[in-house]
Amino acid sequence: MSESAPPEIPSAANSNLRDLLTLTKFRLSALVIVTTFVAFWLRAGSDMNVWQLVHTIIGSTLAAFGAAVFNQLMEIEPDSRMTRTADRPLPAGRISPSAAFAFGWLLSTAGLIHLVHRVNIEAAVLTALTLATYLFIYTPLKRQSASNTLVGAVSGALPPLIGWAGAAGVPGSGDAYFRWSILVEPGAIYLFALLFLWQLPHFLAINWMYRDEYRRGGFVMLANDDELGARTSKHALAWSVAMLLLMFFPVALSLVNVWLFLPVALLLNLWLCQRAVVFQKQPERATARRLFFGTLMYLPVILIITVAAWR
Repeated sequence: MSESAPPEIPSAANSNLRDLLTLTKFRLSALVIVTTFVAFWLRAGSDMNVWQLVHTIIGSTLAAFGAAVFNQLMEIEPDSRMTRTADRPLPAGRISPSAAFAFGWLLSTAGLIHLVHRVNIEAAVLTALTLATYLFIYTPLKRQSASNTLVGAVSGALPPLIGWAGAAGVPGSGDAYFRWSILVEPGAIYLFALLFLWQLPHFLAINWMYRDEYRRGGFVMLANDDELGARTSKHALAWSVAMLLLMFFPVALSLVNVWLFLPVALLLNLWLCQRAVVFQKQPERATARRLFFGTLMYLPVILIITVAAWR
């Protein structure tokens, strides 16, 4: 008698899960979780409040999921014209816009309320600012100006500040209602700048690889009319060099152990710059792709180095 095969998960359930992950841009939202966690960890140090960390992650993640849903609601029509996005659940018609709107509203509202009640007002305000920048400035600007990449990098660099603010805990009796000083602490500035600069070569490589798709979708990108790649690769290299120079900031302010941080950080950044140089000298899909994957490898490594060397 042959053994029966193990029961399979229904394909409909698999499809629904994939649609849910796509609708919330789960992989991109994972970046919010990681950077929020790292920033909280660095500011808290030995005074880590685990539950405060958990609540900060929950609130920021819910808001990130909600932002992803609203972003796709606002881009159903252009997404339907691009091959790489046409099968997303909204343009493909597998999820209705009304259901997505309700879901996005629930996620965003729950995230903000959670941060207000369980973390602090600073984390909630920064999360609201992230949502506003991403949805009301960056998303519409994508069809109007190539400067949208810079605005998108700002919204993508705010999650570390949410984690940093979350680690500050609730205000004391003598503190101001909103503690602006938290946002200009050297550690917060470094993490914001790191995430801002990292996104630019990362997304410039994507923009150039898929420039035909972006044109078809009606998005205005730096790479749209840059068939030879000269302009895009020059910008990617410039931002990569800027990120290299940023490595001296935490050293100059004694935020890190210089001998643990600087040699490895410089080598890592020189490696990324070398990929950007190759893309500039040979602007083709293969070199752009190597730069893109280089940025994917770069971020977790530089965050690990920063955590390991942090004072």
